[in-house]
Amino acid sequence: MKENKLRELLRKGEPTLGTRMLIPWPGVIEIIGYTGLFDYVEFLGEYAPYHLHDLENFARACELAGLSSMIKIDQEPRVFIAQRAIAAGIQNLLFADIRTVEDAEQAVKAVRAEPKGINGVRVSRGFGYLSSEITVGDLVKIYDDAVVAIMVEKKSTVENLEEILSVDGIDMVQFGPADYSLSIGLPGQRNHPKVKEAEEKTIKTALRMGVAPRAEIRTPEEADRYIKLGVRNFSLNTDIRILQSWLKENGERLRKTLSQL
Repeated sequence: MKENKLRELLRKGEPTLGTRMLIPWPGVIEIIGYTGLFDYVEFLGEYAPYHLHDLENFARACELAGLSSMIKIDQEPRVFIAQRAIAAGIQNLLFADIRTVEDAEQAVKAVRAEPKGINGVRVSRGFGYLSSEITVGDLVKIYDDAVVAIMVEKKSTVENLEEILSVDGIDMVQFGPADYSLSIGLPGQRNHPKVKEAEEKTIKTALRMGVAPRAEIRTPEEADRYIKLGVRNFSLNTDIRILQSWLKENGERLRKTLSQL
């Protein structure tokens, strides 16, 4: 049974560093693992096309590369995706579109084993078709160790933040400025004062309530502001943004050179 590195680091109160990917090719995960710098990789299942076999290959590649794994899960069907992701070997889950206390409770219950939750004994990589390498007790530990993170990206979530973060089993929060700006009638205005105010409220409330806030950043320099606010958990950029940025910068430089020929 593989150690959940993200859970252990959170348990010890140590900083964590992850990155995000939409390309479900295991080779990308190997490249990330070879750096030796990241604790986990998050597959953005809310945005990227994938099938159930991709989840197993994602989890396998993370294990082989010495990385913990996370998946970002759509609003619906969040219970089905969460349980199939855990069965595939994905260790941690980020739930999008949490609006109410009931949403947060459902997210946690989808991950935890009965009777605390609604997850049962499932045929999976670890238990069932992989020669029953683990016991039911091990399976319960996997469910308990799974880090449950939620997106704070809706007006109602920010308004009821204390009640939502009081749900037992919420480990981490991530503020989503794009969706939040949309939900308050300011689409695309990620840097609007009202959006920044909601982000800081999310971070400060989470820290006060013992829930780990995470910041998604594109460059290391962006971490400074969050570190001053008390954030110790970061997710650095996304594969397609990294690819697009490199191609744009270097393509423009080469085009400039070619235009002088």
